[in-house]
Amino acid sequence: MNSADISAAIAALESPSTTQASKSSGYNQLLTNILANSTASQLSTNLIAFLNSLLRDTIGLASRPVLASFVAHFNSIRENAVKKATGEHALSLLAPQVVSFEEQDSKIRECLADVYEAENDNYAAAKVLQGIQLESSQRMISDDAKVKIWIRITRNLLEDDNTTEAEIYLNRAKNLIYKCEDLELKLHFQLSQARIFDARRKFLEACHGYHMLSFSPVIAEEERLQSLSSAITCAVLAPAGPQRSRALARLYKDDRSPQLEADFSILEKMYFDRLLSPSEVDKFAERLSPHQLAKTADGSTVLAKAVVEHNLLGASRLYNNIGVEELGVLLGLPSEKAEEYAARMIEQGRLVGRIDQIDKLILFDGGEGTGEKTSSGQADRVVGREVRKWDSNVQGLAEEVEKVTTLLQNQYPVSLPPPTVKLLYANTHKEFVIANLVH
Repeated sequence: MNSADISAAIAALESPSTTQASKSSGYNQLLTNILANSTASQLSTNLIAFLNSLLRDTIGLASRPVLASFVAHFNSIRENAVKKATGEHALSLLAPQVVSFEEQDSKIRECLADVYEAENDNYAAAKVLQGIQLESSQRMISDDAKVKIWIRITRNLLEDDNTTEAEIYLNRAKNLIYKCEDLELKLHFQLSQARIFDARRKFLEACHGYHMLSFSPVIAEEERLQSLSSAITCAVLAPAGPQRSRALARLYKDDRSPQLEADFSILEKMYFDRLLSPSEVDKFAERLSPHQLAKTADGSTVLAKAVVEHNLLGASRLYNNIGVEELGVLLGLPSEKAEEYAARMIEQGRLVGRIDQIDKLILFDGGEGTGEKTSSGQADRVVGREVRKWDSNVQGLAEEVEKVTTLLQNQYPVSLPPPTVKLLYANTHKEFVIANLVH
């Protein structure tokens, strides 16, 4: 249909002599003709002209069932360009009267979001979905439907690297996700939560989330391995300490980890507290996302900081003490910077040791700490370490003595007669005592 035919049909429908019942059937018939007879180049223009007439204020609420019919046909349009132009124009017309057409408005927005996602315009998809009225007195919306929209907004914002807004919508979904029965929706929630932790540099929480996802039987094997790889990456980037050590242990003992050759080599070295070379770090950095390579406040990257802390912890396993200058050479840092890293880890309880600033020495007192911050320096922990060492030596000595006595008894067995007991009775008080025990 050409524009002249559409204009004539619309003028007839808008005529004052046309009844409301005739208008509804007439608009439905016009919509069918437009979809059936318009060419690809004409379809968008004809549909826009149809909507302009349909949503005029003079038509009234009789346009609601016709608009519902338009939405049903709108989903079947194949050309994304037509969908995009028509949908955007429809939303602009509905904006002043959205209260009367909430259901149709939300469906058009969801269709438009599909178009934007197909074009990889995730921010536009998130924005159009944010306009859906989920807290409305005009219609009943289930908790599953609300969570589905919020999770979809979150995923689009994450694809656009907008974690701040994504976290807002994830927190909304968090209050209702426990009511949902949809397993796929829960998996999307867990994945979005792990990705937000990852983007926020909460790598230990992200590692746990990715690792839990890797056990889900619902997702494909390839995606489970990808989740496991993401968990290993986050564990490597996490700050050195007892919590990261536990995470590394869980991942290293996972039977699937050796299948990820690129990740397993660095996982194994970190698990056994082996020093990492610059070439290994550079090779690992090639697979990281941009936010994982972002610089921190001190100018170093997250990966560089994690590797320095790991190598410092590895050095504490190798040496009882080390000079500040030598530690700087080992870590590839200036001596002042190396001392600063050591002091921070000791203060945070992630490394047990002392710093002798007079002799420029760092004394390690057993490697990894408990992860608890110190309140009164290192003296208490040093005393505790000495007492534990003394107890261990005493226990070792007692065990050796017991071994010797056992060997002597086995080599020279001695048979002892059974002990004899004599009862002495008192005549006056009728009491007895046990005496003359023979050994």
